[in-house]
Amino acid sequence: MSFDLLSEPIRKFIRDKGWEQLRPIQTAAIAKILASDDNFILASRTASGKTEAAFLPILSKVDFNDSGVQVLYISPLIALINDQFYRIEELCKNLDVTVTKWHGEANKTLKDRLIKQPTGIVLITPESLEAMFVNKPFNVKKLFSNLKYVVIDEVHSFIGTDRGTQLKSILSRLQRVNSQSFSIVGLSATIGDYNEAKKFIGNEKNTKVLLDRTAKEINSVFRFFKKEKEELPLELLKDLYIETKDNKVLIFPNSRGRAEEVAVKLKKISERVKGHPHYFSHHSSVDREVREYVEYFAKNNKRHNFCISCTSTLELGIDIGSVDEVVQIDATHSIASLIQRVGRSGRKDGESSNLFLYATTQWSLLQSIACWLLYNESFIEPPEKNEKPYDILVHQALSITKSHSGILLTELIKQLKENSAFNSIEQSEVEEILQNLIEIDFLEKLQREVIVGVQGEKVVNSREFYSVFKTEENFKVVNAGNTIGEIPFSPQIIEDENILLSAKIWKITFVDHKAKKIEVIPAKDGKKPIFFGGGAILHQKIREKMFEILYSKTEYDFLDEPSFEEIEMMRKDFSVFNIKDLQSERPLLTAEKHLQLFTFTGTRINRTLQLLLNIAGIKNTLDDSNSSFNIEVPKEDMISKWNYVSFPLTDIDTHISTLLETNPTLLDFSKWGNYLPKIYQVKLVKNKYFDIEQTKELLNKLKLINNKQT
Repeated sequence: MSFDLLSEPIRKFIRDKGWEQLRPIQTAAIAKILASDDNFILASRTASGKTEAAFLPILSKVDFNDSGVQVLYISPLIALINDQFYRIEELCKNLDVTVTKWHGEANKTLKDRLIKQPTGIVLITPESLEAMFVNKPFNVKKLFSNLKYVVIDEVHSFIGTDRGTQLKSILSRLQRVNSQSFSIVGLSATIGDYNEAKKFIGNEKNTKVLLDRTAKEINSVFRFFKKEKEELPLELLKDLYIETKDNKVLIFPNSRGRAEEVAVKLKKISERVKGHPHYFSHHSSVDREVREYVEYFAKNNKRHNFCISCTSTLELGIDIGSVDEVVQIDATHSIASLIQRVGRSGRKDGESSNLFLYATTQWSLLQSIACWLLYNESFIEPPEKNEKPYDILVHQALSITKSHSGILLTELIKQLKENSAFNSIEQSEVEEILQNLIEIDFLEKLQREVIVGVQGEKVVNSREFYSVFKTEENFKVVNAGNTIGEIPFSPQIIEDENILLSAKIWKITFVDHKAKKIEVIPAKDGKKPIFFGGGAILHQKIREKMFEILYSKTEYDFLDEPSFEEIEMMRKDFSVFNIKDLQSERPLLTAEKHLQLFTFTGTRINRTLQLLLNIAGIKNTLDDSNSSFNIEVPKEDMISKWNYVSFPLTDIDTHISTLLETNPTLLDFSKWGNYLPKIYQVKLVKNKYFDIEQTKELLNKLKLINNKQT
């Protein structure tokens, strides 16, 4: 039995906690981790005890009397580190093991103590590890040269991302300073491709997946309230209030502005009918202390109901205790998000999850249904493949050079080539990229060595250097000296306008552009506030499922009557296209003055199609919310030019190069792409912004079907 394999202090911890039995993922992980030094991925639904599944055997196995830090826990969020710290510290209560948080907001005295006497477990973000490599490389060696285990929480949030490539590079650099090879354990509830996950963790042969497929029962309810203007319909808010007033609830709208609108308006309804006052907002623009208070309140109060209107900040595993219901307002942008969000409710054993899905437009309703059906088919988006992350190589080349205070150029090339994050990039490519960094004075060549150049120093010495993702230009929002939060700056932010933040409406009294500060007072004039939020990238499978629903006769029993009627109306609208093959045919709506092509495919393929339409001289605008192109050329021109749309694919690099010259903001998705030679900028845009291969595949089989009456 797995329990008997654990060390006595850990068995005592389990007995003291009164656990009747171990969870399935814990039973499997204990047996496997104790018996082998392989890497493992522990995959099971949210709140199934994955943290304990990793740490119970690791704490039983590792000898913490050995010198140096023995276990490194890496998290995507500081808030998650703060949350997990207490769980891991409690697990260690019968052991003499020090647990230390290491991030920008953590206690400096405790960090200094750890450097003097490296020991125990350290909880850290990739950016803090990067900062240590750049500024205190001797600390890296002192702390981590005897590591036994690295635990990566929410590992799916790293795979296929720039941040994931950075983490993979850092882990590779950690292995270099380590006296022996350490094992890696990844934790996740939402992995879309286990082979990619194994590649990310390290050696595929030495990485095993432990998968608990135990599903949780979910009660889902769909509601439809048509939105006539920017704000949410009052009827939706009233219905939402009634459904949530007597429960502990998380509400997920798709933007920070919408999250604030929901919190403020539900609070107003509650005040009017003398309901509870516990309505909060929680997202990256809300001040950290306020967010932490909201998390503390949710986790520690057993008697009061509450409602938190949030974004993805509460999607990952921060423990906020037991939640009765999860509400999604308008469709999630991914199945992975839906899984994480659903998993926040019914966290006690045996409890089912309650999910309410509200839609305000017909396309959002269709997308919600598509996501729900794919969720039930166990589909999760596979991670984006980025075989050649040239831009992150730029960042890591600067980081390695800085950490060595100068390095032989041949040694820098060797270290980058041996780094597992860059093993698909050819040596000649590495050399060209480094040569470009020398030319733009990011690196300076001194005989056979390179050091960080004058221009490079400006970048490397900035606090922004440690992250590989772009941060928004945020302005601090202050009321009477108290920080309420930060919001992204936009031209709409001017004096006398109202904004929503921290579940309240504020009036802007002064905008200080130099100090990046907005002074506000509570608003009392009823003026409509400004919204802020952004778009998202949708996987083609979701759009294909939406298309399938339109041509299906299935009546879904989870829809309320308005949702059912809306879907029937859409089916009737699309019945004018005689679609026989959903794989190859797509509707082309011919009206008197314009054409509308519905591609029902993913965002990156739509972007590529738009580029091809532009090259072919077919004037168009893309509405990615419903995956359609409004085409502004006569029908005859469209049909005659359509046959040539795929031609530029044979010489796409030249077209992307021309596009980059006229529209350099195309590279905005990459923080480090601007420092690449032009040829690699083109490759980066081709690989990450567009989807050339999938577009080729679609165009090879695509047939446009006109509406019947033409």
